[in-house]
Amino acid sequence: MSIHSKLDRWRNVSRFLSARLTDYGQLFSIELAETRARVMREMIALVALAVGGLFTLSFLCIALIATAWNTPYFLHVVWGIAAAWLVMSIAALLVVRSQRPAKSFGLLKDEVRADIETLKEALK
Repeated sequence: MSIHSKLDRWRNVSRFLSARLTDYGQLFSIELAETRARVMREMIALVALAVGGLFTLSFLCIALIATAWNTPYFLHVVWGIAAAWLVMSIAALLVVRSQRPAKSFGLLKDEVRADIETLKEALK
């Protein structure tokens, strides 16, 4: 293979890369905006769910304690509620730890991977 053909091949690769870099920039900005919007929606929904759930459970617990106020089972009810909160906290921790994180920028990764494969084929 002559030096001239190698230079032509590298020139073609550099043109290809320079053309793709602008595409990567646009794709990155699009995926960044989509990821930001999705994360914001999920965070707002999770905060609303957490606040609503905690208020509901708090008032339910207060109602149960008030109901058992002058009964012989008062301490059992209070400790049962505390145990239920502990079990729910452990279950929530296990659920959060078992979830896989969302894949961000998947389309950009696929495009870069495909272009790398194309470059490898072009440089053979």
